[in-house]
Amino acid sequence: MNADEFLDITDVVCPMTFVKTKVVLEDLDDGQILELRLNDGEPIQNLPRSLKDDGHKILELANNDDGTFTILVEKGGLT
Repeated sequence: MNADEFLDITDVVCPMTFVKTKVVLEDLDDGQILELRLNDGEPIQNLPRSLKDDGHKILELANNDDGTFTILVEKGGLT
């Protein structure tokens, strides 16, 4: 699956991970895909839940086995 946009937030801490993600999602149209790369720990625990609560759909969540994760998010996928 090809993403329409990519965002690396491995250098960002919560709650800025969600803020930066939300800014990028605002520029996408409903149905477009955002690929996120984020760290283990608090970001991977909180961001997927926050995105779902905001009406987006998590299409894929993959452990990269290097302390980071990749998430594919469909904008507005739950609305």
